[in-house]
Amino acid sequence: MILSGLDPSGGAGIQADIQAITALGCHPLPVLTCLTVQDTRNVYGACAVDAELIRKQLDCVAADAPIHAIKTGALGKADVVKVLVEFLGKHPNIPVVTDPVIKAAGGGDLADESLIRAMKELLFSRADMITPNGIELALLGGSDDPAEAAHSLIAAGCQSVLATGGHGEGPQITNTLYTRDVAPLYWHIERVGGEYHGTGCTLAASIAAGRAQGLSQRAAISQAQNFVNHAILHALEVGRGQPVPDRGIPWEQ
Repeated sequence: MILSGLDPSGGAGIQADIQAITALGCHPLPVLTCLTVQDTRNVYGACAVDAELIRKQLDCVAADAPIHAIKTGALGKADVVKVLVEFLGKHPNIPVVTDPVIKAAGGGDLADESLIRAMKELLFSRADMITPNGIELALLGGSDDPAEAAHSLIAAGCQSVLATGGHGEGPQITNTLYTRDVAPLYWHIERVGGEYHGTGCTLAASIAAGRAQGLSQRAAISQAQNFVNHAILHALEVGRGQPVPDRGIPWEQ
């Protein structure tokens, strides 16, 4: 199941999630959380979907179809977080992969203070994994040092933090998994070009697909990283901003 926002450019958000999850052999159950004014360059506005409508959608779909994993992206407002957490209380064994979307790569806001607080206080402790990029990790963890920020979030209740490195510099992208009692684990891939629109969504959705298929955290991350790398290598020039990973191109692990 996906809870995420609509990107009318088709590069990020719920469309990216649907494409990635489908490509990896799972069936997406999409629940729209917010509408955005967005292109491949930035986000210019957003409007959250009514939380009670989302509550009804979650209950309706769960009564009909098995849910093997949940992926969250932009959640719109704090009330949506509260509805989701109530739903998770009734379904405690579903792994949750949370991409804590706060800002677009162009700098546009996708979360206000009340939404950030609700994610930190209510949702993160329910998640199997959160997948912040460097900017989000610093904001959420209160430190520019990734390890310190990640461990601050873990101390506050997060089960694991995958610090993604796509917004960094250097010849390699390094994604780092922090957990409470194990030394950090690192995944490295070659950095191709600059920034791409929707890579964070694609990575988190791909991890959720792996978890839905019964893969361990480590195996799901490895599969997801390989898929994202493949999609970036075949990126599409959709608009005048960032290229969009091609999640529809044939891919095999």
